Amino acid sequence: MHPLHLLVVAVEFTIVLGIMVLVHEFGHFAMAKLCGVRVETFSIGFGPRLFGVRHGDTDYRISLLPLGGYVKMAGDNDNPAERRLDEGFDLHGSDHPQDPAEFNARPRWQRVLIALAGPVANFILSLFLLTVVARYHHQVDQYLDGPAVVDYVVANSSAARNGITAGDTITHIGPDANPTWAGVLDDAALNLNRDLAVSWTHNGVEHTGSLHITSGGDDNELDPQQMMQSIGLIPKEQSEPVSVFSVASNTPASRAGLQAGDALERIDNFAPHSVYALLAYLQDRGGAPAVLTLQRRGQSLQTPILPEKLDNGAGSVQYRLGFTNRPAPIKVVKLPLSTAFRQSVKDNLQDAKLIKRVLKGMFTRQVSVRSLSGPVGIAQQIDMATQLGIWTLLQLMSTISLNLGIFNLLPMPLLDGGMIVFLLIESVIRRDVNMAIKERVYQVAFVCLIMFAMFVLFNDITKLRPHP
Repeated sequence: MHPLHLLVVAVEFTIVLGIMVLVHEFGHFAMAKLCGVRVETFSIGFGPRLFGVRHGDTDYRISLLPLGGYVKMAGDNDNPAERRLDEGFDLHGSDHPQDPAEFNARPRWQRVLIALAGPVANFILSLFLLTVVARYHHQVDQYLDGPAVVDYVVANSSAARNGITAGDTITHIGPDANPTWAGVLDDAALNLNRDLAVSWTHNGVEHTGSLHITSGGDDNELDPQQMMQSIGLIPKEQSEPVSVFSVASNTPASRAGLQAGDALERIDNFAPHSVYALLAYLQDRGGAPAVLTLQRRGQSLQTPILPEKLDNGAGSVQYRLGFTNRPAPIKVVKLPLSTAFRQSVKDNLQDAKLIKRVLKGMFTRQVSVRSLSGPVGIAQQIDMATQLGIWTLLQLMSTISLNLGIFNLLPMPLLDGGMIVFLLIESVIRRDVNMAIKERVYQVAFVCLIMFAMFVLFNDITKLRPHP
């Protein structure tokens, strides 16, 4: 990476992360003020103070390390874990409050509210960002409003058993004639676990049959892509080949020599017009070796490739090649404010469920922790989103904010969720947990957190390293 570009990426990363941290810590700060707690320091970044301003009881500062931040409240100084962290984490703990304005002098329910306020602020930011995106730049895939042309048919699916093949056009489904793909999705969703009459044209000849409609997952939480995969119909999303945007290191794509800007014309004898069609083909072939035909700067190239089972980013693994594609053509609409807010809630809930699935997958060893991204990986994602435009960047910022909020609610010491657990335990036993026990827990948690951070950073660096 060019040094100037590296500097630009560092600036982008610092700005985006700074906003996330500012919002999170402002949540703690605002709730602490509402509860009458004296806030001594409001810092963006950790470590030594670079500059700032003091207003009232609070020192508002920018600190040296721009990888987080904290709010220091009155009464923090007696916390042995925090002394060791040199103001590195937001622990807010003293078993011996000195005055009513100290954190531990406040009722436990107020302390729980203060701990919750940071993650809640991140959730509010995420809702706000996606509401803005939906209000002014809601993207709808163009193919949804076009003819229902099939790009690929999944092997052994209901569509395959009916004889539908790639290139066919759905002419009737249920009561609808000449449906769009949006209409096909709607009719399928209304006829779950039933047979639905279907007609299609193949080489100009019309055929009829019956599709058995299944969700492919949870009937109460329909995923359109999952449902179409289960039925066996993969829509043709564009007339152009799939275009490569970036290539991940140490993947089949990088070893095969794929480059950003390549157009994937064919894999073996199949010409995919969407990533979903490509992935379905790879799964049907069981990861068998294949030959890619690429267009690169006007030249046609062929290269062998061996797909591998890689994390798909949704809590499971599947055969993949290891590149990010350029999005299919879209159209942009402006939703009314109320509709935009509902869309934001829907999108955030879907993202939260995805995060839940990934976390569950890591604990059940279905997802490798090597799939996690640390500062380097996040910086790369921010840089790619910036190249794709402000709306893509806002969507990524929403995802980061949501992740930050959920991560901080995990019941781990040194995180807001860990503090809440301690407070709930103390509420049940009606007394403070012994400070010696807290100190031991914080010490162990600190070591584990540092080891985890080092692992994630090392994982980021190994992904950057070139591989043969």
